[in-house]
Amino acid sequence: MINFRSIHGRLFLIFLFSMLGLLLIVSFVYYQRATEQIRDKMSVVAEKNISQTVGLFDLMLKGYDSVTKSLNSNNELMRLLRDRSSEQSVEGVNLERRITDILGAIFYSRNDIVGIHIVTNRGKVYSFDRSVGATVRDHSEQEWYTRLQRSTGEMIWLGVYPHSLMSGGIDKPVFAFGRQLFELSALKSVGIVLIETDADAIASALRNASLGPGSNVVIQAADGVEIIRTNPVQSDMDRIPLGWPGPLKPGEVLLTEQKEAMITAAGIDMADWTVIGITPKRDLQLELRETRRFLLSVVIVLVFAATLLATFVSRSFSSPFKRLIQQMKQVELGNFKGQVRVQSYQELNVLVSSFNRMVNQMDELIERIKLASISEKNAQLQALQSQVNPHFLFNTLDMIYWMLDERENDRLGKVILALSQIFRYGSEWEEASRAPLRRELEQLRHYLTIIQTRLGGRVHTEFAIEDRWLELEVPKMFLQPIVENAVKYGLEPLDRPGLLRISSQERDGNLEIIVEDNGVGMEETALEHISRTLEESGSSRRELESGEHGGTGRRGIGLQNVHLRIRLMFGENYGIGIASRLNEGTKVIVTIPIPPERG
Repeated sequence: MINFRSIHGRLFLIFLFSMLGLLLIVSFVYYQRATEQIRDKMSVVAEKNISQTVGLFDLMLKGYDSVTKSLNSNNELMRLLRDRSSEQSVEGVNLERRITDILGAIFYSRNDIVGIHIVTNRGKVYSFDRSVGATVRDHSEQEWYTRLQRSTGEMIWLGVYPHSLMSGGIDKPVFAFGRQLFELSALKSVGIVLIETDADAIASALRNASLGPGSNVVIQAADGVEIIRTNPVQSDMDRIPLGWPGPLKPGEVLLTEQKEAMITAAGIDMADWTVIGITPKRDLQLELRETRRFLLSVVIVLVFAATLLATFVSRSFSSPFKRLIQQMKQVELGNFKGQVRVQSYQELNVLVSSFNRMVNQMDELIERIKLASISEKNAQLQALQSQVNPHFLFNTLDMIYWMLDERENDRLGKVILALSQIFRYGSEWEEASRAPLRRELEQLRHYLTIIQTRLGGRVHTEFAIEDRWLELEVPKMFLQPIVENAVKYGLEPLDRPGLLRISSQERDGNLEIIVEDNGVGMEETALEHISRTLEESGSSRRELESGEHGGTGRRGIGLQNVHLRIRLMFGENYGIGIASRLNEGTKVIVTIPIPPERG
């Protein structure tokens, strides 16, 4: 879905509408010009067709005229028609056969002749037609016969009739014509000849003037009577319109446009007839409709091509901006390593290059800040770590003093060995204040050796740490301050033996190391004060860095130390939790994360 408020959408619309506007203008001009050319072409074609049709029709009528003239110039036929032999004699039968043979020869000379009939002045009819062949019969006078009788030897074009005038077996349209037959020597009429041809030949000649399937071609006589038309009348548009100027002279051609049709007409040389072509405007528009259809197809293709081109151009312009925006979003999320690589317009290339340089500079600045922060944290860890040893060292040296005073040399050796291990462990900072939990527990056991020696066995210690956590990295010497607080403030004031238990448990994906004792515990106000101090880690950090301890006391300092180191190493979600009841004991819970590969 295109967002038309974006650069891509706006460019797409601008380019597409520009292309479509230009396309519509060109299409409109082309259509107007094509319409004019088609109209001129149709006019020329119509005049040419009507002229060719008239010429073809003249040739056809001349051929029919030559057939009748060949009969009139046949001396043997004229002699046989003058012979008045008895019709009952043998000579009369032979005479009739010879006349019909001559007619049959003429009949078979052309394919379009339906029948040839000669009517003598005595009323005898000699015929040769498609239905029965040669026949001789008497004649009953009809209207067409009267027209031929009144003629003076010229060709009489009777017209088209729905069936044969002389043959009862031919029930199809025929074109009839005839003339009087004269004996050339005496210039005396011996009868008439009537020839009937297939009307389809005339209709086929007329169809040459058609310009379309709806065209109607009519032959009109001088008196306005229609001789033949190619199609039946179906509407007023097929009729010859009122106001038609009438018959045209031979060779004259007329073209006129009416409201709903175009009229073309031409006169026929061989007859006083006019060929009239009536073409509806809808047929004239067939080629125009084909042009419109072609133009519409071209327009659709061009619109599709314009849409693709507009999409390509708009995307080629907006794609660099999209990549730039995507990289900006990555920068918002903290990813400064990406680079936008485009090869586009010069201005866009300059913009992208400036953005890449800006991101690189930001990445370098962040790396410098990160390194400075790490150095600061390491310095803080070392400063905090250095606060652990002096207090313990003071107590240990005090204990050694009293033991030397009592001259207990064996126990003194163990204490000094444990103390040396503690100092050795505390002096190793190559791993940036980290150590495996296993080494932290070993260090704690050395410390507890000293404590148990100093307290004369009044503290019993239990370890319940699972082996799977022994290689987990933890802050160095994070358990000793907690155990020291538990012994000094919880177990040492007891008038009975005390228990110190160090255990582990997994909860919500984190590891909890629990240091609990059954010592004197603490009052609720003291517990609240220590808990509040641990939560205010920022304030505690400033106090520790400045050396100001306020009224918290040594117990708060030791726990704050460990709590702050854990947060500096693992984050704000980890640290120390404390619970205590007066005369029941204290429980300190250290929460650290479990690495994913150990989870």
